[in-house]
Amino acid sequence: MPAKGGLTMPNSRKVYVTGPHPELRVPMREIPLSGKNPPLRLYDTSGPYTDPDAHVDITQGLPPLRLPWILGRGEVEELPGPSSVHRRERDNDPSLGGVRFASARRPLRARAGRRVTQMHYARRGEITPEMEFVALREGVPPEPVRDEVARGCAIIPANVNHPESEPMIIGRRFLVKINANIGNSAVASSIDEEVEKMRWATRWGADTVMDLSTGKNIHETREWILRNAPVPIGTVPIYQALEKVGGKAEELTWEIYRDTLIEQCEQGVDYFTVHAGVRLPYIPLTAKRMTGIVSRGGSIMAKWCLAHHQESFLYTHFEEICELLKDYDVAFSLGDGLRPGSIYDANDEAQIAELITLGELTDIAWKHDVQV
Repeated sequence: MPAKGGLTMPNSRKVYVTGPHPELRVPMREIPLSGKNPPLRLYDTSGPYTDPDAHVDITQGLPPLRLPWILGRGEVEELPGPSSVHRRERDNDPSLGGVRFASARRPLRARAGRRVTQMHYARRGEITPEMEFVALREGVPPEPVRDEVARGCAIIPANVNHPESEPMIIGRRFLVKINANIGNSAVASSIDEEVEKMRWATRWGADTVMDLSTGKNIHETREWILRNAPVPIGTVPIYQALEKVGGKAEELTWEIYRDTLIEQCEQGVDYFTVHAGVRLPYIPLTAKRMTGIVSRGGSIMAKWCLAHHQESFLYTHFEEICELLKDYDVAFSLGDGLRPGSIYDANDEAQIAELITLGELTDIAWKHDVQV
């Protein structure tokens, strides 16, 4: 895969804003205005790609901006190697040498008995460098950032294994954020194309990117994206788990899903969409819908529940999922798998039942200091 040059931006220039700590350099896009007006500075998501002084080689990945902050807290340990069975199999497969990202780091994880989430630090009154970075980006003091994260009203998606990302915040008191979905399929795209999609999405303002790949080399594609992404990366882990069982939802198991979570946590995925609110007793409530279950993740779990006539393993193992996520600071995006696909189905019993459950699951996640 060839190295990539920078992405130029017309009629503007990249600048960096610093605060009390000069090592925090927050990127902005400065646009000159006519007359005596001062230049306008805008939020910039494009990372080093639009910095004319930066040389970016995607075969090496972006600089690990946050790594000194993560290691400086002294609460993570470097693992001897991947914990995921699937990742070890991929790493040992000689046929994948041509697509594998060569400069992989050993994964980090919280030390025993420690919590490394931004919510945990916020709740104990600590303003992290990530929070200070976000405050400069948003143009607000650091304390409101800490307070909103501590109360669960905002999240800073920041996996300890994705140090390349520039900290950002999602919450009602902050700037509106835009997500872009990318991903390969069984019939289209390559790793190079997916990395290009990510780069162009962030150039034009995507604050986060979701990799929804369902085709070949999902693990390797995600690794290339993560190592070159200046923004948080999210996934729907059930998609990859489904590919591991040949697309047959009824053959999914908790063990396969758990290994997929570990694999993605150790790669650096910043947030997971988990459809844990799709419970067995709620599925019959969709029978009279005009458009049925329109969520892909929701339909996968509904099919599994009906095939086994068992409660969803995402629901029954939710506490264990929280335990995993808190060790890497991966945030939840609790998926509404029973959302309506039409006005006719809106606010029906199935949707409301799931929303109530999602509220209960949010409280459980917060108990573990996991961001939602």
